[in-house]
Amino acid sequence: MESKSNLTATAPVISALKAHLAINVRNVEQSIEFYRKLFGIEPSKVRTGYAKFDVQNPPLNFTLNEGPVNSRGALSHLGIQVGSTEDVLTTRQRWHDDGLMTRDEMQTDCCYAVQDKTWVRDPDGNEWEVFVVLEDNLAQTAACDCGDQTAAGEAKSDVQSATSCCAPAPISIAK
Repeated sequence: MESKSNLTATAPVISALKAHLAINVRNVEQSIEFYRKLFGIEPSKVRTGYAKFDVQNPPLNFTLNEGPVNSRGALSHLGIQVGSTEDVLTTRQRWHDDGLMTRDEMQTDCCYAVQDKTWVRDPDGNEWEVFVVLEDNLAQTAACDCGDQTAAGEAKSDVQSATSCCAPAPISIAK
């Protein structure tokens, strides 16, 4: 049997263009409006029950597929890693200016790293974060010890407090 390292050494190198992510949504028009604001761009293709966003930064082929959605499924959350807290705050301000409700977690221990981040939730309950890693590879303790402040600086409600930085609390989706 050939070892994995031998297989890897002989395999041709593939240059990936961008990641592709397709999500199911209950209402494609409502989701288009949200994702216009999230990405700050117009969709590159819209058809009945379908939309595509060709995101350049970060490189992403992102599609929406309309259909029955009964729950969020196994997806924990989605995110965009940026280079600085200033980038997090700039994105948060753009999202806020576009009418999206944001939730901040600054200096939070999440996924064994110290991070600054802000969150938004799409119409189907999928959570998106934009974050910067300030300190990585923390010792193994609790995976998440998120902050207790909202974007407005107020204490989180019981519902918000139940939402973890690494695994947002599931929400019920109306059928």
